[in-house]
Amino acid sequence: MTTATELNPTGTYSFTITKVPGRPAQIKTIKRLMEMQPHIQHGLKDLARGRAQGGNDPRRRAGRIWVHRKRRTNLVQVAEGETFTLRLTPHMVPDISSVMDFLDAKSA
Repeated sequence: MTTATELNPTGTYSFTITKVPGRPAQIKTIKRLMEMQPHIQHGLKDLARGRAQGGNDPRRRAGRIWVHRKRRTNLVQVAEGETFTLRLTPHMVPDISSVMDFLDAKSA
């Protein structure tokens, strides 16, 4: 197990969720980190493009057209045993160190 102080800010690491956090803020942080993976970002971009092209529901409201945009799809799930790989940047280290109690890091 690697601690946050041992993480190289420019290295590539594979993280495994060992325990699901109890606080919603910690779950949100892990989810945000998982969504930084390139293939997840590509999927979210494709889904956003699809919503923009045909997923919106224009409605007349107070004489103007309002667009009701559908909610985004969740492509990641914070569950015990889930694994994700990230190439770290220095701005990610504080987020990772705040939830390191729930993650197991290995060099990828």
